Formats: sequence, C-alpha cells, structure tokens
Amino acid sequence: MNSLNDLESLGLVLPSPAYILGAILFSIIGYVAYRRGRRTVQPSLTWTGVTLMLYPYAVSQTWLLWAVGAALCVWVYFKWAYD
Repeated sequence: MNSLNDLESLGLVLPSPAYILGAILFSIIGYVAYRRGRRTVQPSLTWTGVTLMLYPYAVSQTWLLWAVGAALCVWVYFKWAYD
C-alpha cells in the first residue's frame, strides 16, 4: 500500500520545494515588516507584513505565490525606504 498514491487519489498533493521556500521566505520578510511597522507606527507597513505572513495559506499555485510575494516585497521596500 502506497500512502502517497492514496493521498493523491483523494486530491491531496504535497507542495513543491519552491513553494515551501517561498512561503518561508515571504513569512520571514512579513514578520520583519510587521515588527518595523509596529515600532515606527506605520499601519500600512504593519498590515502588509501581516499579509505577507498569511497569504501563502490562501494561494495554492507556486507561480502565484512568488508573483504576489514579490509585489508585496516591492511595496514593503518603498514604504520602508521612503516613509
């Protein structure tokens, strides 16, 4: 009995290593942005950090995870550097 094939037949698949790496990376960046936003009282930076930490739970496609994460990181960069 192959349990991995049984899970795949139920529609459950394991995420790719690229997805796991992206989820960890964007969560760490989100945590740093959250802490910086709380310390400097910048609500937009704080909520963007929360979004970076939580959105991997709502996205199932690897390319979408990286696209949204990169866009949010660009937003964090401009908020951090220019505000």
